[in-house]
Amino acid sequence: MQIVQPTTKTYAPTLAAVKEAAQTLKGIASVTPLSYNDYYSKLYNCNLYLKREDLQQVRSYKIRGAYNKIASLTETQIENEIVCASAGNHAQGVALSCKLLKIKGTIFMPTPTPKQKIEQVNMFGENFVEVVLIGDTFDDAYHAAMEQSEQLNKTFIHPFNDEKVIEGQATIGLEILKQLETPIDYVFVPVGGGGLSAGLSSVFKMLSPNTKIIGVEPKGAPSMSTSIENNRNTTLKNIENFVDGAAVKRVGDLNFHICKENLHQMITVDEGEVCQTILDLYNKQAIVVEPAGALSLCALSQYKDEIKNKNVVCVISGSNNDITRTAEIKERALLYANLKHYFIIKFPQRAGALREFVAEILGPTDDITHFEYTKKTNRENGAAVVGLELKNAADLEILITKMKLRNFYGDYLNDKPDLFQFLV
Repeated sequence: MQIVQPTTKTYAPTLAAVKEAAQTLKGIASVTPLSYNDYYSKLYNCNLYLKREDLQQVRSYKIRGAYNKIASLTETQIENEIVCASAGNHAQGVALSCKLLKIKGTIFMPTPTPKQKIEQVNMFGENFVEVVLIGDTFDDAYHAAMEQSEQLNKTFIHPFNDEKVIEGQATIGLEILKQLETPIDYVFVPVGGGGLSAGLSSVFKMLSPNTKIIGVEPKGAPSMSTSIENNRNTTLKNIENFVDGAAVKRVGDLNFHICKENLHQMITVDEGEVCQTILDLYNKQAIVVEPAGALSLCALSQYKDEIKNKNVVCVISGSNNDITRTAEIKERALLYANLKHYFIIKFPQRAGALREFVAEILGPTDDITHFEYTKKTNRENGAAVVGLELKNAADLEILITKMKLRNFYGDYLNDKPDLFQFLV
């Protein structure tokens, strides 16, 4: 996601503005639970609370900023209608806001957007929104939305780089401080464009300045981390889009200046760890989260020593996870844990070679999960691409040694990204 920013100006939300936003959102955005989590509290020897923004009606916190912005429009702006670009949560927040406020809106989405997300936007917006599918990427949708905004004088509803949006997201901070009376030592918050982290950190700076606010980004899209390190808002050339709710090439200019001053630290987490956390939350907690929603919990392993016996809050930002991604999530989690491996295996062209590989090379708990083999030559050895799932990461070295001793080993593909991208 790449979004051109308006001219930079110095801004920080005031407490009065955030409280006004809270009043605007009363009865619209849910006051989501701040739930004590026994599992993670025991795992990290701390008092861990989850701020469950995944339980909002649109299943993410985005309704707060979108509604607060749209509710602030003038009569003229309402008559001219609004427009936005989004491939996910922001679109749903805007759609519901349009229906509730009875304002017409056009939502541009990339053509490859999953059908489920498009249906959700139409469901929330009903006859108040029109979804326009255009282009192959978010950038295509964004530029089309901006073009319509300029040509028809429609108000563009920015997903994060807007004062009213930031103030709406900041209401999460007010709620947390009202819900937990004991002093909060750490808050871990996911960072995409920076609207949530800018708003929440501003509230804590005013009302609980000793709380350390830790921003968490995916390793493949470290736009805020890079910008703070460079001391200027920096556009990344390339990003990994897997954590789609937090993968932006450039954070908001307003948000960058706030986060640079307010955040105690920015850290990144591996996308594979995000996948494992998604699976753990579902299997052990019966909680469904999207990749961005798992970011804050992923950060805890890096802070395990600092947070012992502390009061810790993790913001679970959303649960709009596409079920069709489950296989990819499991695959990435196994790769991160060093339990899934792909090889080129050289099978001798004789009867029993495959049986020998299975019976004498593989360990008793090793599974073949991928096998692609077509004999097209008269060579002595026929190559196959084989995916193996191990129960213990330490078994890899033993496995490779056995393959080499019996002349089955061809190549290891996990560390060859040009080839590996065709398998995962």
